[in-house]
Amino acid sequence: MFLLGRLATIPATLVTQIFEILGKFDTESDCHKLLYAPHPLPLKYREGRVYKIEFEGDEAALKAFVDKVLIDSISQEARTGGQPAFEKAAFVLEYGMKGAALDLEKEMILNYYRSTQNPGFEIKKLTLRTRIYVFGAGAEPAQFVRDIVNPAIHTHEVLKAA
Repeated sequence: MFLLGRLATIPATLVTQIFEILGKFDTESDCHKLLYAPHPLPLKYREGRVYKIEFEGDEAALKAFVDKVLIDSISQEARTGGQPAFEKAAFVLEYGMKGAALDLEKEMILNYYRSTQNPGFEIKKLTLRTRIYVFGAGAEPAQFVRDIVNPAIHTHEVLKAA
């Protein structure tokens, strides 16, 4: 089939990459730091920051952007793929800002991206979440959700460890 006078365009492919940023030197800490009331069990936690980026373009260029903008190469490391980092966690609480809520970190990342000349990719959607891994026998998420998640501004999900 010939198309005269028309150019056919091939739609770009939307790709999703998930990066979890963790502290290289972080260790499990006492969960009481996170809660308003003491927990009866001696639970520990670790925290990570999750960046879900939906984009079109060069994956290597996106990775270079993430390495430059989101990671402190001395004290942090990135995992890709979105799977929880710590299998021994009793549960994982993942929460982030609702779509209509002001997220200053997200806005600053997007502003930096917009100021970059020829980045090699186009960000279509950026979602930031905090991931809290809770360790210890008998750990249940109810108190953590109550004390950490503000339902007016946050969405959340509790992931059970496999």
